[in-house]
Amino acid sequence: MKNVERTPQAVWEALKEGNERFIQYRAERPNQDPTRRYELRAGQSPRAVVLSCSDSRVPVEMIFDVGLGDLFVIRTAGEILDLAVLSSLEYALEELKVPMVVVMGHESCGAVKATADALDGGHIPSGLQRVLVEKVSPSILVAKSKGYNTIEDFEREHVIETVDQVISRSPVMQHRMATGDVGIVGLRYRLTDSVAETVITQGVE
Repeated sequence: MKNVERTPQAVWEALKEGNERFIQYRAERPNQDPTRRYELRAGQSPRAVVLSCSDSRVPVEMIFDVGLGDLFVIRTAGEILDLAVLSSLEYALEELKVPMVVVMGHESCGAVKATADALDGGHIPSGLQRVLVEKVSPSILVAKSKGYNTIEDFEREHVIETVDQVISRSPVMQHRMATGDVGIVGLRYRLTDSVAETVITQGVE
């Protein structure tokens, strides 16, 4: 992400352009040279924080065609939130002053499907995997209350609910959005065509 102005809209536009390059096999793979690596020894100044699913098919930096030091990435299965995730996100907002927050779910999300199956069939995974179902369940229930019944709709609704949680649970996020210093987008990455599909935006267009 070369010479991008540190405003929410400018960073959002750069991310969209990077995804378009990735889709069209025109990736530039910026900021991966020895000079960049040397520069980063002095510190980091990423332009966005991305909360994404841990799925191995969703390589965040590749999807947006960025390099070292460009993104502050937090990954959890089903992009679920907990206090560790929120504190990491607030660190990026408060200490690194990132102007952009991205929540990215994806097509064929195992956590969403497992939760939908559990709600339909009553089979809840044992052990710690149960936590994933418990965290994703509210999103699926909201989707069902809206009349949605496909996995694709559930995935999109989970992104929306996660964006809402980021805002409602982070006072730092609320303050920086109120001052216009931060925007947030919710995306669903499509494995079939590599598009980072826009689901919801606030503070950017």
